Amino acid sequence: MSTQMIVRLDERQRQELNRLSRAEGKATSQVVRELIDSFIKEHDITGYIDGLWTRIGSTLSKKGYAAGDVQRFVRESRKASK
Repeated sequence: MSTQMIVRLDERQRQELNRLSRAEGKATSQVVRELIDSFIKEHDITGYIDGLWTRIGSTLSKKGYAAGDVQRFVRESRKASK
């Protein structure tokens, strides 16, 4: 489901956005959606954290560790830091 959003631009911004959108062969609304998607990806740490956990899990698996090992390491390190 999509929804509409009203954005206020000054005349120069509107003209430049329209010009640059046309130069790329895209509708202005498509360019705005792409910009919003890009902003979300750059600022949403969730995707970064998920990727980090995936890389850590992959590295540990290659070294022969399992999920239970990681849990044990976390418990041990928490005990040691008290």
